Amino acid sequence: MNSGLEPTAGGWTMIFLVVGGVASLIVALIIWFKSPENPQMLMFTYAAFEGVLLGSFSAIAELMVPGVAIQAVGLTFGIFLTMLGIYRMGLIHPSKNFYIAISSAMGAIFLIYFVSFALWMVPGAPQVPFIHGSGWIGIGFSLLVIMIAALSFVMDFDFIEKGVENGAPKKMEWWAAFGLLVTLVWLYVEIIRLLLKLAARK
Repeated sequence: MNSGLEPTAGGWTMIFLVVGGVASLIVALIIWFKSPENPQMLMFTYAAFEGVLLGSFSAIAELMVPGVAIQAVGLTFGIFLTMLGIYRMGLIHPSKNFYIAISSAMGAIFLIYFVSFALWMVPGAPQVPFIHGSGWIGIGFSLLVIMIAALSFVMDFDFIEKGVENGAPKKMEWWAAFGLLVTLVWLYVEIIRLLLKLAARK
């Protein structure tokens, strides 16, 4: 019996969601800014916290729209394979301007989400309008973010290819894997958010 003081199953899921999200962000920032010589343990830690985040996030999404998680998984890997094919065919050339444009867009999106999360954590604080709603602005924003996430695969593929061509040390494999993991997780979360918005309009 729940005494009223213990978190419910849904409460635990939200706790795991927040802990996984905050912890994985902190570890990712440490990896990014510290650039350790041997990043294996930090990357395993990041992957573990991302697993907690994705598991709880997917569970919440499934409660709202059953079957949405498997749809998101299929779409995520479908986009990944499509972008890999586009890159291998040379249809997108990752020039310096391409890197600047995508990196700038990613930075802007991260800033918007960081501010939105910080406001969400403060009771009674005003929220960032429109982008989380199921209106056309919210859906359009999600589509834009998914497009940026998909294009960032090109930078990941280019990093891997140039590393192979230049004979990069074996430890760089960890950085390549880290980049791909971050992009895959980001894309998966954004696709679920879009599917939930579309479902809310029905």
